[in-house]
Amino acid sequence: MNLLLRWWKPRNTEASSAPVARERLQVLLSHERTAAGQSNLLGLIKEDVLAAIKRHITVPAEAVHVKVERRKAVSTMRISLDLPK
Repeated sequence: MNLLLRWWKPRNTEASSAPVARERLQVLLSHERTAAGQSNLLGLIKEDVLAAIKRHITVPAEAVHVKVERRKAVSTMRISLDLPK
């Protein structure tokens, strides 16, 4: 009889999965905050580099192309310029 009760008795999976779900949410929020901070930082770096370039040559903002690659440990920013002849 005990075996039948255990088999038919609904399991309380919410109580055991709540801490795991909470931890996953915290990791997700932390990752989003970090990514948002990095994108703002990369924007500031792009503006600084563009200002430094404009001190030496006249280049429109549309001629500057920025590509950002994000990997686990390193982010790489590649900047290319279309220079006038």
